[in-house]
Amino acid sequence: MHKAPKIGLVSLGCPKALVDSERILTTLRAQGYEFSRDYAGADLVIVNTCGFIDSAKAESLDAIGEAIKENGKVIVTGCLGVEEDLIRKTHPKVLTVTGPHQYEQVVEAVHETSPPIHDPFVDLVPEQGLKLTPKHFSYLKISEGCSNRCSFCIIPAIRGDLVSRPVASVLYEAERLVKAGTKELLVISQDTSAYGQDIKYASTPFHGRQVKAKFFDLCAELGELGAWVRLHYVYPYPHVDAAIELMADNKILPYLDIPFQHASPTILKAMRRPANTEKTLDRINSWRKTCPDLAIRSTFVVGFPGETDEDFQMLLDWLDEAQIDRAGCFEYEPVAGAKANEIKNVVPDEIKRQRYEMLMEKAQQISVERLAKKVGRTIEVLVDDVNLEENQATARSKWDAPEIDGNVIIDNASGIKPGDMIEVKVHDSDAYDLYATPEIDCADQQAER
Repeated sequence: MHKAPKIGLVSLGCPKALVDSERILTTLRAQGYEFSRDYAGADLVIVNTCGFIDSAKAESLDAIGEAIKENGKVIVTGCLGVEEDLIRKTHPKVLTVTGPHQYEQVVEAVHETSPPIHDPFVDLVPEQGLKLTPKHFSYLKISEGCSNRCSFCIIPAIRGDLVSRPVASVLYEAERLVKAGTKELLVISQDTSAYGQDIKYASTPFHGRQVKAKFFDLCAELGELGAWVRLHYVYPYPHVDAAIELMADNKILPYLDIPFQHASPTILKAMRRPANTEKTLDRINSWRKTCPDLAIRSTFVVGFPGETDEDFQMLLDWLDEAQIDRAGCFEYEPVAGAKANEIKNVVPDEIKRQRYEMLMEKAQQISVERLAKKVGRTIEVLVDDVNLEENQATARSKWDAPEIDGNVIIDNASGIKPGDMIEVKVHDSDAYDLYATPEIDCADQQAER
């Protein structure tokens, strides 16, 4: 039996701070930590501070000083945490400072200094948590909410504005998932490229290094974990350009899921979305020069109120130029509470259906042409399923997200198992899928890994 780390806690201030302390203790206890009532018996001490008035600040600073003197390893949280400069100037030996309600950051700071000890014979929950996806791929949520105000969407009203997770929390979760067998991390949020804006890109400690909560920094760190990293719901902001370099260097997958929604500046303006489609095309062309293997998937809305034949034709022409690899389409439907409901000139349902069919025909044509160019290549795939009777496996390439994109259908699948990563040679393609055979014996490939 491993000895569980012991945590000491000093809780100051009002009842709200006491509840925060209880939440921290509850989380740590669920992770196997034990607690000490004295400094000497603790592996580290958390001081939950008060910063309401000067006398409360003085009491908090004194408590921090006492904990450092008696124990040496101190994490500071709570209201005084917003004055990190004051705390560090007074007590330079403090390990980590977090503000009020930042439970995840406190827990991750504890993990950094005294990692939890997982005991599979005792713990009711596995170290990586409980999953509903297959073992070999996992979704990694990096934030909640959205600060955009698209006229057709009520997500901010339901989930609130953007709230980014501390970067260390995201990275430690990703690390646990990979250690537990995850081979593909699918990064998700409402607006992935806005990650960290709400917390001013605050740094948190990850394995002794301070990492900023920035889109690029997160991508770079995830790219070092040894798993596929796939980015979803990315808006084409200028700072996304730097992540394309990571794709070109095979650090993260050459794949972007970007919700363009439309191409007509008039419709994009009515949707309250970025409307400079020429700059977006320039950016896509630049991305593909940097990373020729880049695949872009997107979704589009047809029949938005006020959409004319000219607007729709502009969308079709834009698709021809942008060459979106994977495109989905929705016929516009009003959502209760959305601002778009106030827009006049509703498009008739039969026109919506016609435009949907035309766009999907265009998207299929583009997909056929782009997939045909992959015939003859040897590519790496991740196996999702195996049909023993037909001696066939269903896998995905770096260009395919699960359940929404195409597949790689593998013949001669003897020895292949779900979760295997193997090399295959593509010998055919159709509108959405590739067809391949193993490059060498699958058992030998897995042994080499």
